[in-house]
Amino acid sequence: MRIDYKLQDKFDLGLFIPLILLYCLGLAAIFSSTINNPLANGNFEKQLIFGIGALIVFFITYSLPTNTFRFIAVPTYLLSLLFLLIVILIGRRIAGQKSWLHFGLIGFQPSELAKIGMIMGVSYFLSKRNTDIDTFKDILLSLAIGFIPVALILLEPDMGTVIVFIGTILILLFWKGISLFGMFVVLSPGVVAFASIFGKVYFVVALVVVAIGLFLFKKDLFFSGSIFAVNLGAGFFADYVFKALSPHQQLRIQSFLNPSADPLGAGYNSIQAKVAIGSGGFWGKGFLNGHQTQLQFIPEQWTDFIYCVIGEEFGFIGSIFVLVLFLILLMRIFKIAATTKDEFLSLIIIGIFSIFFIHLIVNIGMTVGIMPVIGIPLPFVSYGGSSLLVNMFMLGIVANVYRTRRNYT
Repeated sequence: MRIDYKLQDKFDLGLFIPLILLYCLGLAAIFSSTINNPLANGNFEKQLIFGIGALIVFFITYSLPTNTFRFIAVPTYLLSLLFLLIVILIGRRIAGQKSWLHFGLIGFQPSELAKIGMIMGVSYFLSKRNTDIDTFKDILLSLAIGFIPVALILLEPDMGTVIVFIGTILILLFWKGISLFGMFVVLSPGVVAFASIFGKVYFVVALVVVAIGLFLFKKDLFFSGSIFAVNLGAGFFADYVFKALSPHQQLRIQSFLNPSADPLGAGYNSIQAKVAIGSGGFWGKGFLNGHQTQLQFIPEQWTDFIYCVIGEEFGFIGSIFVLVLFLILLMRIFKIAATTKDEFLSLIIIGIFSIFFIHLIVNIGMTVGIMPVIGIPLPFVSYGGSSLLVNMFMLGIVANVYRTRRNYT
């Protein structure tokens, strides 16, 4: 009994057990979705090897002195920017995106490293501010640190990762204690940009709402005018970004609004994923018995659409079980972030929470058809070595802070 208590005191099983179960479910789904695909037969074995390597990364990270993360924050951020520049220059273009670097037989996505680099860079800057983020200068500098990697990822282009980054940056600012007006300044350009996608009427209505908000905050005329100009520019920039997207990405956004408009093209994956999940029923069709999965109706189902494999073969019960595991994992991460008094560590952990949470919401949302298909994997479940290694590194940081929590609470 004493041994168990000592283990739980230093090692958070509430993090580790859901992680292992999610990984095992992912392995089963990858095996099922690739067994009848000659081009992907080796993916199960690769993911198994990635998992062993990722566990090693997890325990190494868990064992490091906690102050190590403070020392490597800025170098990690700068290194991630360097890799993003390299991939733009010499990366291999796959499916319209220049997001992969290849070293022999090993492929690597710099945007995965950039996730932890961005979190560390923004967290380091915010933790150096002694008070809440209230001044326009602090807000601007925080956004600049976060949006430099966003701009580089846009050049690939990888819209899915961009959405994850933007959401994480906003949550980090909120966690630091940004003022209501500061949050308005940060959020309003995004709202206006999103509204502009739906047409001029929505764009104008959004600008009117922003103008009313600026009037109610009663800031000086020059400052309010500058904020309004930024919002106006955001609307036009959104149109430019949409046109800069590759044709298949534009079709994905259009098919989100109306999937049936192109059922054999951009809307195909979304429609087939919903069919797969719906056909699973309550108990599922059984392992290796999913028709949509085994007949390969969904291309590369072992990556972004892995959740519909679980939904079809393990049914409603399996789908809910995955969500419960994620809920336990996210609650443990959030609790550690909330109880850690060291602001830098707390910011890093809430950033990690944000990455996992946004991935979960967007991935499952696009699988069930309530979000556009933007190519975001399900953490620990989808196939992918880069993603798994970085995710395990991030969870290793959380477990590390739990281990030394008495020094920072």
